Amino acid sequence: MNRPIAYDITRLTTRVWNRTPNGIDRVDLTFARHFLGSQGAGQSGMLYLRALGMRLLTQAGAMEVIEGIGAHLGESDDADRDFAYQRIKSWLREGPELSARAPHRIVSARKRFVGGMAGWIARHGLPLGRSPSKALPEGAIYFNISQYPLAIGGALDFLLKRRDIKPVFFIHDLLPLEAPEYFRPAEYARHQRRIAAVARFGAAAIVSTNIVKNSLRERLAQLGNRTMPIYAAAPPVAPIFTKHESHDDELADHKYFLMCGTLEPRKNHLMILNVWRELVSRYGAAAPKLILVGARGWENENIIDLLERCRPLRGHVLEVAGLTTPAFKRLLKGARALLMPSFAEGYGLPIVEALAVGAPVIASDIPVFREIAGDRSHRLNPIDGEGWLRAIASAANGEALGVSGGSNQPRSSPEAYFRGIEDFLHTI
Repeated sequence: MNRPIAYDITRLTTRVWNRTPNGIDRVDLTFARHFLGSQGAGQSGMLYLRALGMRLLTQAGAMEVIEGIGAHLGESDDADRDFAYQRIKSWLREGPELSARAPHRIVSARKRFVGGMAGWIARHGLPLGRSPSKALPEGAIYFNISQYPLAIGGALDFLLKRRDIKPVFFIHDLLPLEAPEYFRPAEYARHQRRIAAVARFGAAAIVSTNIVKNSLRERLAQLGNRTMPIYAAAPPVAPIFTKHESHDDELADHKYFLMCGTLEPRKNHLMILNVWRELVSRYGAAAPKLILVGARGWENENIIDLLERCRPLRGHVLEVAGLTTPAFKRLLKGARALLMPSFAEGYGLPIVEALAVGAPVIASDIPVFREIAGDRSHRLNPIDGEGWLRAIASAANGEALGVSGGSNQPRSSPEAYFRGIEDFLHTI
């Protein structure tokens, strides 16, 4: 597209402290690469520094940060060289007695991009003198995909000086407002500030589902903004998930399930772990294994207690943080099913990734999952522990899962998705 884009990479720079990318990280990286990496001249990056406010980066400087973060998160690593992946395969090969004595948690280290910051500064210079209110070209779009730093007072004040700039925000969900019991207490007020900033500054918004679109429209109306254009479309999965690749033969004979997500109450790990304790009680050594992929989050003391102190789960449940994307894809492809028992979600990227590689999905019967997966998933009430146990036991034995009715949200290629985004941007 011809319109200049100023893409906010503030949140991406903070990912250098994380081992495992979450859904927002993946979407943010995909957007950043598209709008900063393939759109030619005229694009730039934005970085919020508390001491200096919002500053402008060159396109080359922003892309170096983006690719450094992508490498840090292991997007392009070789799965066969992934230490965590090899440890997981060893754990799967072992019987429950041996694996019970092995570590129940694998945390893979990362080569942090922060180590290269000195060289980055030497090549691109500190962004001390480039204020976006003065340097951005006429009619530019300020693009923020991550919802950060919308909650910080004054972060977007440069927009007050440049009414010609069109701010566009990607809102992933409104869950801290709709289900605050699943979040840290301060998150409710923080998300209120985010949505208020969108209502005040935004020229348009992008969301991933119609569920979020309707919720956002209602919230914006409450804040006096009833006319903001909102574009809803399902983001494409990363190209690696649609690339053909044969199964890892070493995984073929192992009965295991995958659950992907931050360890927090909303993801419903507690129910799944109690289901697994019952599976071990009923089937003993023949019970399937469970791999939990994700970082530890908040309000999860009961989950951690089960993982660290429940003897029946030792040897059957493994917690993994820092798995590379290629290794995650291989595990997903070989799993008996991906489990997504969430109480609430804004989207559900692991489901879309699982469907892309042909893995079965057992998911909560919640509106957003009905929209994104439709009749391609087996859905259950998130509090139906016995129903989840039966479905998991059936899938472990190779039985075909029944599917629930519903229509799939149309899937599109990355090219088609971004054509739609760019056409939308031309309308604002």
